[in-house]
Amino acid sequence: MQAIRLTAGSSGGKRFPGGQEEQLQIRSGIPADELGVQWRKSSISNPSGSCVEMAELPGGAVAVRNSRHPSGPALVYPRPALAAFLEAIKQGEFDDL
Repeated sequence: MQAIRLTAGSSGGKRFPGGQEEQLQIRSGIPADELGVQWRKSSISNPSGSCVEMAELPGGAVAVRNSRHPSGPALVYPRPALAAFLEAIKQGEFDDL
């Protein structure tokens, strides 16, 4: 996957160390707390806190993290790939797992 570059100001106003000219490369595995995005989880999430949280990234990609480890790695997916995965789940393609 191609890295997404964020400059200060394009990540919800987060200022990166070193000033506004510094860029952040977003790839799967980046620490989720470095993204400076608004995370959200489903309203029907498990009350024990074992949830998946998602955030929209500039350019339309979607980041996913484990809510129990908010600074842990984020998985980054292009929106069409995530949409195809969700559709496959709805169609029952993974029901045997």
